[in-house]
Amino acid sequence: MTAQQPPVAPAPPAPTPPAPTPPAAVSVATGPVDEPPVVIGDDTTGRTRAASRWRRMRWPFLVLGVIALFVLFLAVVRPATSADPYAPDNPEPGGAMALAEVLKDQGVRVTHVTSVADAVAAAGPGSTLLVTPNPAFFADDQISSLNRTGADLVVVQPDFSLVAGVSRNTVDSTYGVAEGPVEPQCDDPAAQAAGAVSLAPGLYDTSTPADDVRPVLCWPDGTGNFAYARLDFPNRSVTMVTDPGVLRNGSVLEDGNAALALWMLGQNEDLVWLVPNPMDVSTGDDQPTPAERGQVNELMPPGSAPVALVAVLAAVLLALWRVRRMGPLVVEDLPILVRSAEATRGRARLYRAARARGHAAAGLRASAADRIASRLGLARSSDANTVVDAVVAATNRPSQQVADLLYGPPPADDAALAELARRLDILESEVHRP
Repeated sequence: MTAQQPPVAPAPPAPTPPAPTPPAAVSVATGPVDEPPVVIGDDTTGRTRAASRWRRMRWPFLVLGVIALFVLFLAVVRPATSADPYAPDNPEPGGAMALAEVLKDQGVRVTHVTSVADAVAAAGPGSTLLVTPNPAFFADDQISSLNRTGADLVVVQPDFSLVAGVSRNTVDSTYGVAEGPVEPQCDDPAAQAAGAVSLAPGLYDTSTPADDVRPVLCWPDGTGNFAYARLDFPNRSVTMVTDPGVLRNGSVLEDGNAALALWMLGQNEDLVWLVPNPMDVSTGDDQPTPAERGQVNELMPPGSAPVALVAVLAAVLLALWRVRRMGPLVVEDLPILVRSAEATRGRARLYRAARARGHAAAGLRASAADRIASRLGLARSSDANTVVDAVVAATNRPSQQVADLLYGPPPADDAALAELARRLDILESEVHRP
């Protein structure tokens, strides 16, 4: 009897490997996702178009930047004072800044102008209008405009026309030389305050008893000439001084010049200081203000003319730099297909418009000679004699006739040009390879 074996115990199941631990979640920054660039119809993007514009415009921007820096440099280095003679902001010996600053300290408002129109606009009744020496002459209408302002007029070293105009022909001018300090010898308050001064005489009395206003003349030279004249009209006064030394920084402190100048110019709270521009032709009659005119030359600050000139020169240089340069012809592929017949007709029209019969004949002859030489088996480097001899041998034409056709003088008129074209065509049709 066979012993029964016990049943084999089933193998325990293999342990299930533990599930892998998931890695720690990586934090992803949330935010707007960049969208693909928008493609425009010409297969470009906004960035490429901006870059293309910048490449085209960077040189003009660079030039404008250089001009702006130059203008800024001029504005920085420009002196705060001027160099104009008798100007109230000129500290040089020929200027009048010392007198102007003293007047300002005494409460006088000084307005510096350089044209008659500006002087007429700024001056009026209750103010003083100072006219400094004019390198040129005032026109009659300008003198009339100065008289009509109603302001107390002070004229320094006037010319003969200005003396007659502002004095209503009661005073005339002449030439004199200062010989030393002289007492005023008149009752004018300004002259009495100044006392003895050295002024060049140059005025004399031409009034008559019939004149309503007669001048007060001071500082005589013993020959009937005076250095100072004052006329008191009903609504204003006119004062004339023949020597500009009463204004200049270099001589205002001599003798009684300062006292005389302060008396003449300090009578009113407003002083219009006219330093005439030799090129000024304005009158101020019925002229609008600069703001109403809107003119650039009136609204721009002083010193703008040199800056504008530099800007114009820079623009000219830029134009010369970018202008089309004449040089050797460059062969380029045409962007479109042009038929040869159209190109030929177009060139022919150009020749006809320019009456370039010689150029047209040269083109016809060169083309005909090239085709004939090719048909006869000649090299492109063959000279004229070789071509003529070959054509004579092929056509039995006279040598001179062939030479005249292929290398003769230019035609004299359009009919001769048409006849040349016809005869070249006949000659080409007669040529055969020998």
